[in-house]
Amino acid sequence: MGTRPGNAEQWSDQERWQILMDTVQDFAIFMLDETGKIITWNLGAERILGYKEEEILGHNFCQIFTPNDSASEQPEFELATAKEKGRAEDERWHVRKDGSRFWASGVVTPLWDDAGKLRGFAKVLRDITERKRTEERMAEQNQRKDEFLAMLAHELRNPLAAIANAVQLIKLEHGGNPPETVQIIERQVDGLERMVSDLSDASRMSAGKIQLRIGRVRLQDVVERAAETIAPKFEERRHAFSIAMSTAAIWLEADGSRLEQVFCNLLNNAVKYTEPGGKITLAVERQGNEAIVSIRDTGTGIMSEMLPRIFDLFIQADNSLERAQGGLGIGLTLVKRLVEMHGGKVEARSEGVGHGSEFIVRLPVVAETAVVLPPAPQAAVPEPRKGLQLLLAEDNVDTALTLGMLLRKLGHAVEIVHDGPAALRAVDVRKPDALLLDIGLPGLDGYQVAQRLRQHPENAATRLIAMTGYGQEEDLEMSRRSGFDHHLVKPVSLATLKELLAKLSQ
Repeated sequence: MGTRPGNAEQWSDQERWQILMDTVQDFAIFMLDETGKIITWNLGAERILGYKEEEILGHNFCQIFTPNDSASEQPEFELATAKEKGRAEDERWHVRKDGSRFWASGVVTPLWDDAGKLRGFAKVLRDITERKRTEERMAEQNQRKDEFLAMLAHELRNPLAAIANAVQLIKLEHGGNPPETVQIIERQVDGLERMVSDLSDASRMSAGKIQLRIGRVRLQDVVERAAETIAPKFEERRHAFSIAMSTAAIWLEADGSRLEQVFCNLLNNAVKYTEPGGKITLAVERQGNEAIVSIRDTGTGIMSEMLPRIFDLFIQADNSLERAQGGLGIGLTLVKRLVEMHGGKVEARSEGVGHGSEFIVRLPVVAETAVVLPPAPQAAVPEPRKGLQLLLAEDNVDTALTLGMLLRKLGHAVEIVHDGPAALRAVDVRKPDALLLDIGLPGLDGYQVAQRLRQHPENAATRLIAMTGYGQEEDLEMSRRSGFDHHLVKPVSLATLKELLAKLSQ
């Protein structure tokens, strides 16, 4: 491009336009007449789309659209939108002269003369294919990460189940006074199980698969259950824990289990970051149409630069080499997501390192309930009337061995198999009262085994109990569709197992 003579002030509007068209090559800039025919074409358009000016002038700009977009009249829709709204903006695939496609962002602007007559359109197009590919790679990597986290959480449940079973066996052998080492193992297993659950929820949260089971719940009941769950940790670290709650019932439309998870995570966080002998305070009150739950501690506090990021996934307030408090940096992210799914908000406050912290949850309340019935007392776990004939199908040898020993300790007769076909054969021969069936069996998975058993009326009396590392709503639904009567998530607590088998033995 030659240099134009004279000062810039002496250039005509046409010269300025030509300089712009000749200079800008990162953008395709061209003009259309009222019908969409191309009437100008800059060097950027030639570089990006491959057509020389003499090849493209006079052609309709639908030529640069994909066949599908042209067939669905997207070029015409773009011009109509620009004419009606003053601009049309989109991102879509376009086609070069050689047939290759590229992802572009484009803007179409209508051109009106002084009399208000439409004279044509200007279109500016930019090739952002590399950005699109980067976004797709990141989306694929995120999907693989989520799949890996879900798989990891599931796979970790098998060794956890074997360890938890072994702990329960030792506790049974020692009555109500197990060795301190066993208590340590049990506490650590509980901590690992919470981490595994957080990993599973994190992967589901990223995929948008967390679902709430909404019902009317009393907030005070939810908070008390959470405090009871964390109470052993308060005692272990000698924390002074106090609760201040409104005496008037505060009712929410919420998933009680998920809210309990929220407050357990917040209380557990306070325990982790408060030195032994410190103070933790939980307060519950109603302000207008909001319920306010505050958890305050006298712990290590939060650096001011960390406060805006404290709820981000995998963020840890403690990034030192010691990592004294451990954790995965997932719990607070789950808290924020679950609170927001309930229509609420959560915030963190701290005056800095060494000054403790406070987490405040705000949740919408529902109208006062006219009659509040006291919660029905939980029925005592029935004592089994007889031992059951049980078949245990589990491919993890240690999990099968320890669970089988536990079941025998509880007074049941147990046969163990390690794959799906063996489970079908054993049912035909033994006709057990119940089949405890791992889902991830070799040969035939647990779902297939259950479906085949339910095809035969002679197996109708056999109760089918799924045992798996997956416990979300869709997993339970899959179990129901396959013919299972019950669904247990590994590691299965001894209390849950005793209660279920006791009911089956009645």
